[in-house]
Amino acid sequence: MITKDGQNYIMNTYKRYPITLKNGKGCNVYDHEGNEYLDMISGIACCPLGHSNEAIKKAIMESADGFTNISNLFYTEQQVKLAKKLVEVSGMEKCFFGNSGTEANEAALKLAIANTKKHEFIACKNAFHGRTFGSLSATWEKKYRTKFKPLVSKFKFVEYGNTNAIENTISDKTAAVIIEPIQGEAGIIVPPEDYLKEVQEICDKKGVLLIIDEVQTGNGRTGTYFEYLSHSIKPDIVTTAKGLANGLPMGVAIAKGIDFEPGDHASTFGGNSFVSSVALTTIETIFKENLMENAKNIGEYIKNEIQMLNKKSIKDIRGKGLMIGIELRKNAKEKVAEFISKKILISVVHEKTIRLLPPLIINKGEVENFISSFNEVVK
Repeated sequence: MITKDGQNYIMNTYKRYPITLKNGKGCNVYDHEGNEYLDMISGIACCPLGHSNEAIKKAIMESADGFTNISNLFYTEQQVKLAKKLVEVSGMEKCFFGNSGTEANEAALKLAIANTKKHEFIACKNAFHGRTFGSLSATWEKKYRTKFKPLVSKFKFVEYGNTNAIENTISDKTAAVIIEPIQGEAGIIVPPEDYLKEVQEICDKKGVLLIIDEVQTGNGRTGTYFEYLSHSIKPDIVTTAKGLANGLPMGVAIAKGIDFEPGDHASTFGGNSFVSSVALTTIETIFKENLMENAKNIGEYIKNEIQMLNKKSIKDIRGKGLMIGIELRKNAKEKVAEFISKKILISVVHEKTIRLLPPLIINKGEVENFISSFNEVVK
């Protein structure tokens, strides 16, 4: 009944899995029949603390006694505390809050134009930065773009991982380079180790801004709070969303040395006190419970265990922390139903890559459950 009503009343923007979920606890979720599934997706990297986390529930209840949204005509304590925490963690200076990753990237693009007075951008092939017109213009995949052309026109695409391509494409009209430290939707593509550092050096030399899109890699997922921090660089703008407020809608663009003027940009709901309180609790819990270290250790454990299987059907396994891609030699989408039958939820990107984005709280016992099922499904 729920599935049928969903098909009738919700727009057809997702190919949904054939189960209807009711609730969750930790790394597990439950359907309406009470079946338990190990969640290796966590809301597409949105729930680093898992489901029904006690600290998050406490933050929600305490915030409900105040107000959900008083607008950005006023400062609120929780938003200011969150902005200060993000500045401390990122090494940047000021925050703009929105409600999603695509909004954070839209803000970053507008901020770059406002401060450079230039309108040309360089993005990477196979990049994904969102689905609104500006962020969609920075997104490579034709299936997302073609139907909605003409888009924002002044975007140039270069090969990911190739610094020479960036240097040769920058012109005197270029406002910024926008780049993912690890490409997520492309199939968890990890660039060469010195890539980000070299990109920043090129941007500095050429006098263009560097925007790092940490929507998927951020919030502890790769083993550092932001992936760029492990490369000893400091971009001009960094964006993140997804796991920022453990599943509640929030995105942020954090910048150094540049700012908007009143009226340049805005968000009615962005950074409201309610969600800011949850985001602040999420960040504090990630640090307090050493979840970034857990992401490193468990991520390496998963990759090592998969590699030991030595299956001919596996082409590659790559990633960092708990952002892992297992590329099969055949279509991985055909395996989704088999994983569901084993009570495991996975995500598939680029047809052949199983994408793992579990909660950062996942433990070895839960991973062993996944490995056992993987061994049975991927023959």
